[in-house]
Amino acid sequence: MNTLPTRRAFVLASVAAGCSPTVPAAPEPDPAPRKIAHRTSGHRGGPVIRLVSPGDLGELLKPFVFLDYFDMSPATAPKFGIHPHSGIATLTFLLQGSVSYEDTTGKQGVLEAGGIEWMRAGGGVWHDGKASGGGRMSGFQLWVALPADQENTPPESTYLASHQVPQEGPARVLLGSYGSVTSLIPAPSSMSYLAVRLEAGERWRYVPPAGHTVGWVAVHEGAVDAGGALRAGELAVFDASEAGIDFEARVDAGFVLGSAARHPHDLVLGRYSVHTSPAALRLGEAGIRRIGERLRAEGRLG
Repeated sequence: MNTLPTRRAFVLASVAAGCSPTVPAAPEPDPAPRKIAHRTSGHRGGPVIRLVSPGDLGELLKPFVFLDYFDMSPATAPKFGIHPHSGIATLTFLLQGSVSYEDTTGKQGVLEAGGIEWMRAGGGVWHDGKASGGGRMSGFQLWVALPADQENTPPESTYLASHQVPQEGPARVLLGSYGSVTSLIPAPSSMSYLAVRLEAGERWRYVPPAGHTVGWVAVHEGAVDAGGALRAGELAVFDASEAGIDFEARVDAGFVLGSAARHPHDLVLGRYSVHTSPAALRLGEAGIRRIGERLRAEGRLG
C-alpha cells in the first residue's frame, strides 16, 4: 500500500540526501466564525417592525442606528406624509411593490421592487414616499449616522433601479463594497450593506473588510443558521471582531447584512435627526425649520 510521507520522514530523507529540508507549511486553520451576541424580534407597530432604534441597539451598531422592516398593502400603509431629517442618511430597499417618491432636492419618481432610495440628509431635507400601483409593498429602511464632516453638508439623494444594484455571488451590494464590486452609492464611511439570497442547504461565508468590527443580519424570508438558528423577522448582532460570518440556509432564505467600522461619535438625538454634538443638532434642526417654512409658504404643509 502506498502512503504519503510524514513530515518527519520528509525531513530525514532531505538530510540523508545532503539537502536543507524545506518543511511543507502546515495549512492555516480557518478562523473561528463570529458568534451571535444579541438577537431581537423588534417591536411591531401595525405593518412595520422596528428592529433597531438610536436609543437602543443603535448605540451598539452605530453607524447603523435605525432599521425598520415593513410589509403592507396600500390600505394598511401608514400615512407618514412629507417629513424631515438631518445628520443621517437613509437607505430604503424595496423587496416588492413600488413607491412614488419626492424630496426637497427636487427629485421625484417611482421606485420599483429591487430598487434603492438613498437620502443623505446632511444639514436638512424633507422627503415623502407613498405606495404606488396598488400592490403589496415590503422592504427595509436603514438610517446611517453621518461622520462629523458630513452631518451638516447640503443634502443629496440617489435613486437606483434594480438593474443598477451590483451583485457578487449571492449578495447584492446596496452600499459599500463586497468582493470585486462596489455600489454606485458612495458610503459616507467604511461600511457595507448587502441583500443576500441563499437556496435551501446553501452555505456562504461573509468576510468583512478590514476594520469592520460591527456586524448584524436581519432575516426577512425563510431561516438561516449563523452561529444559531434565525427565522424571518429576527435580527442578530454579532460579537465585535473582524472574523467572517458563516451562513447556512435551512430553507430558501433572504436577509440583509451590515458591517462597518464603528462610528466614533456620540449619538445626539432629535425627533428626526441624529448628530454628533448638541451644536451640530441645533444647526441641523435650524436647516429643517427653514425648509419647513418654505414648504408651508408653498402650501405643501398644514
